[in-house]
Amino acid sequence: MRPENCQTMPELRAAIDALDRELVAKLAQRAGYIDRAITLKTAQGLPARIDDRVEEVVANVRRHAQDLGYDAALAEQLWRVIIDWSITREETVLGAKAD
Repeated sequence: MRPENCQTMPELRAAIDALDRELVAKLAQRAGYIDRAITLKTAQGLPARIDDRVEEVVANVRRHAQDLGYDAALAEQLWRVIIDWSITREETVLGAKAD
């Protein structure tokens, strides 16, 4: 349902809750790709943090946000938190594998 089609607060809240479930599902799916990156990086001897890739991801997110009329600075902030979490997860697992 589009936001402008919501006629009551309960209806609006239900739509937001449904969207939140979808967002969490997408974040969980993204985490699965991070887990796969750990395996691939281990096999290729790559570090968890690859600064050029971090900045490429951020630039992509900013561009997508702008294309959608969304606040690019906010999107960048959110993604930097997601990226930092992802790198920390990779470093934790990669460090454990090195032991």
